[in-house]
Formats: sequence, structure tokens, C-alpha cells
Amino acid sequence: MLVCPSGVDVSSSVLRFLTQQLRRHRRTIGSRWRRLSAGRQALLTLAHLRVGHTYAQLAAGSGVGITTAFRYVSEAVELPAALTPSLADAVGFLMRPLGGIVFGRVADRHGRKFVLVTTMLMMAGGSLVIGLMPTYASLGSWASLILLLARMTQGFAHGGESATANTYVAEIAPSERRGLWGSIVFVAIFGGSAIAFSVGGVVTSVLSDDEVAQWGWRIPFVLGAFLALAALYLRRGMDESEVFSDERSGAEVRPSPKGQVARSILLVILMTSGITAAHYTWTSYVSTYAITQKGMEAGVAYWCSVGAQCVALVTLPLWGRLSDRVGRRPMMITFAVLMIALQIPLTGLIGSPGWTLLVASSVALTVVAIPGALPSATMSENFPTRVRTQAIGFAYSVSVAVFGGSAPYLNQLFIELGAARLSSFSIMLLCAFTGIACYLMRETKGIHLKDA
Repeated sequence: MLVCPSGVDVSSSVLRFLTQQLRRHRRTIGSRWRRLSAGRQALLTLAHLRVGHTYAQLAAGSGVGITTAFRYVSEAVELPAALTPSLADAVGFLMRPLGGIVFGRVADRHGRKFVLVTTMLMMAGGSLVIGLMPTYASLGSWASLILLLARMTQGFAHGGESATANTYVAEIAPSERRGLWGSIVFVAIFGGSAIAFSVGGVVTSVLSDDEVAQWGWRIPFVLGAFLALAALYLRRGMDESEVFSDERSGAEVRPSPKGQVARSILLVILMTSGITAAHYTWTSYVSTYAITQKGMEAGVAYWCSVGAQCVALVTLPLWGRLSDRVGRRPMMITFAVLMIALQIPLTGLIGSPGWTLLVASSVALTVVAIPGALPSATMSENFPTRVRTQAIGFAYSVSVAVFGGSAPYLNQLFIELGAARLSSFSIMLLCAFTGIACYLMRETKGIHLKDA
């Protein structure tokens, strides 16, 4: 026993003080550990989702190799002229808003985990069906119908999954780091897109054209379906978000202000319009533009697109963390200004040498990564918990389907009409809409989602 001159038992006092501090912080430490574990789980789940979701990227026709893979699907089943790969792709995009609404409502009533598991199963099933489906020679026109239904199923599930993933990550994130954590979603999107390009590139490079046409096109779809099993395993152990659980267990049900929700939905649609148009243009279309309009070799253009996406991927957490410091609105407005200023010069830079596409795409996608890191946080902070997922599901899916899904086709149309500049002007106009919408939004960084 250690006693000071005044007669106080110092050792007992110190031990008592430490015990009090330990009891005081035990709950906080446990909460932080659970939150860290949940964050790690969310990162692994979403990353594995996009790795397992490579099949959806391939089926969506976004990129040189993906379009090639889907062409082999179409040739294998001999699609009728009215049921072209572009139409099947468009149908998948158009199903997303419906999936966002339906699954968003389910997620707001029954929980985020249930929807994330269900949509994963549906997308995996759609991929496996495409990968194993019989050819036209053995099944006739039913093969075309199966392909179309599989794409519709994937699009429907994708709409619900995207909205729920954005909501879930934002709800489990610490308020002061929600931008950083929310960037995980777009890291997974960019990562999944790069993996899709790479898988398609390896398949078409290693196998001969005849081998790819006969059976090689099935590899990405079957591989994606099996990788989805890993995502399902991770999702089984997910914890429901505390924000949703607290809202559901609350004794008093607060009505959602319909006018405010409607205004936020409109602003989110406009905010997302420029982001998604620029994203799909610079990830999916510019490689095709370089090949068909500038004479670049297909293989060079293909891998330059992969490299540019990897460059942009690295910057996403940085932009997300910066938004936690300076706010969401300044970051979004900065993107709009930069994209309006750089769209025409960067497009004009692209020529036949591969480095031109690599530099232009890297710069453009790095700019696109600025708002790409923020939708999860920004959208979740603008909707109350009771309707958050269904509101995000509708607004985000509509914007992606209308402005993102149509971007590559509009770009090609403008070029065929001899008005290539209109392609850049349309993206610049949509980016202006993004800037205006974000100017009209309130700054929400750091708020508690219960107060949204």
C-alpha cells in the first residue's frame, strides 16, 4: 500500500479511478469496436458484391469487352432484329427505377440486410441463367426471351441494391466520416467496372475468336455468379443499421414531410444527372469513340480505359474525406465547374496514340470521382429514415436510367448525325444542372441521420 504524507491511500485511489474510467468508457469502446467491425464488414461486403457483380457490369454492355461479351451472347442465341443487345441492355436500365421503388419500400419496412441479400441472389441467378442458357439452335426463340427476362431481373435487382447499399453504408458510418465511408460504394463500382473490363480482356485475349463465340463468352457470367456466393456469405453476418433499428423501435412514428421529400427527390435527380452522364461517357463510350473515330487499336483503348479507372479509384477516399471537412456542396459545385471547363478540351485530346486516351480519361474520371465519392452521404442526409431507401431508389435509379444509360447511345447518335460537339454540350448542360441542384441544397455534412 502506497500512502502519501496526508495519509491517503494513493494506490487504492488510483485503482478506483481507473476502474471508474474503465466502466465509463466500456460502452463507448464497445460501440466503437462494433462500428469499426461494421465498417470493415460493409467494405468487404460491397467490394465482394462488385467483384461478384462483374456479371452485371458485363451484361450491362459498359465497355469494349463487355459489349463484345454481350454480342457473343446475342449471336449464340440468335436474337431477332427487334431484340438487339442494345434493346436488352436498355430494358435492364429501365427496370432499375422500378426495382429502386419496390425494394426501397421493402428496405424501409423490413430492413436493409434483407434487401441486400435478396437482390444479390436475384442478380447472381440472372448471371447464372445467361452463362448456362441454351442456344437458339436447341431452344429456338425461347432463348431470346430467357435472355431478355434475365436482363430485366438483373436491372430490377440492381435498382434496389444500389439504393440500399448507399443507404446502409451511410447509416453505419460515423457522422464526422460519412463522406469517407460513403466513398466505399463508388470504389466498389469503379473496381467492379475495372474487373469487368479485365475479365473480358483476358477472355478475348487468351481464347481465339471461335472459342469465345462457342463457349468463352459464358466465363464472365458464370464466374460472376460463383463469386456472388462469397458476397452472400459476408452479407449473412451483416448487422442491421442502428439508425433503422432505432427508427423502427421508436414509440412515436413521425410523419415524413411530403413537400420536403418531393423537393429533395427532384434535386437528387438533377444532382445525379451530370454525374452519371459524365461517368458513363468516360467509362463506357470514350474507348469506343477512340477506336471508331480516331483509329486507335482496340486492345490499346481497352487497357487505357482500365488504367484510367484505376487512377480515379485511388482518389475516391481522398475526395470523400475532404467532403467531411469542407462540405458536400462545395465539392459537387467544383465538379460541375471543372467538368464544364474540361469536357471539350479532354475530348479533343483523344487521338490515335494510346496515351491520349489514358491522359484524357484519367483526368476526366478523377474529376468524376469528386462527386462519385459523395452520393451515399449526400442522398442519405437529405431524406428521413422512414422513406430514405425508397426515395433514393427512385431518384437515383431514374437519373441513372435516363441520363446515364442513354449517354453512350446519344453520344453515338450525335456522331452519326455529324454533330459530335452536341455530345459534349449535352454533358456540360447536365453538369450545369448538377451545380444548380447542389447550390439549392442545404449543407448536410456531419448531421445525425435521425435529424435528416
